[in-house]
Amino acid sequence: MEAGVTPKIALILVGKDPASTSYVNMKARRAKRLGMESEIHSLPEDISEGELIKIVDKLNEDKNVHGIVIQLPLPKHINEKRISARVKPEKDIDGLHPINIGKLYLKEECLVSPAAEGIMELFKEYRVKVEGKHAVIVGATELTGKPLAALLLNSGADVTICEYTSPNLTKHTRNADILIVDIAKPQAITGDMVKEGAVVVDCGFNYIGDKLVGDVNMNEVSTKASAITPVPGGVGPMIIAILMRNLIKAAKMQNKLN
Repeated sequence: MEAGVTPKIALILVGKDPASTSYVNMKARRAKRLGMESEIHSLPEDISEGELIKIVDKLNEDKNVHGIVIQLPLPKHINEKRISARVKPEKDIDGLHPINIGKLYLKEECLVSPAAEGIMELFKEYRVKVEGKHAVIVGATELTGKPLAALLLNSGADVTICEYTSPNLTKHTRNADILIVDIAKPQAITGDMVKEGAVVVDCGFNYIGDKLVGDVNMNEVSTKASAITPVPGGVGPMIIAILMRNLIKAAKMQNKLN
């Protein structure tokens, strides 16, 4: 990068969950492959919230660290929202800080959730028209559903966001021109729940035995959808790509580079 600045990401992993460990290592490898730096802070599952805050504060003040990622979920004794809000907004490359979320809704420049922004990039790449369409998001998650709702609204879509437990779920999904699902329930969205010709984005990451599947029943829904993201290989790679783009953006902001 110009001015001799090498973007650096700090990845915080609490505990030894295999999926989280794999994901953190994947992010570190991608940064290295792109010529950026990374460091992984592997912490014990029983670390106190106070000790975790001290580590975040130290990384906040480290001028060589441009992006901080706290791998979620955290152990139940730690308040995730409090920890996410502890990261400086300019280093919050996951887009979870209240300031970044507020700026997103106000259409101001900020760091945005890589999952949400990655999905919007997929729409651009495949020329999926968003403006004037009815987008339904199943799963009001902090990392995907809520920020994606803001991006879609900002792009002129009509947006419905609901939980899988909604008594009107099928009514909502059948009305969707664009359907995004992030509920961590394997193959829960079936063919009869999807409108003919809908664009379907599956953010699920579930295992049935040793087989990785999404939240959407691919066999049933793919026969009705005009476009559908696969699992694996769909949304996942885009999330990491946008995370790296956010890291570069954060490094430029912190060093006042164009």
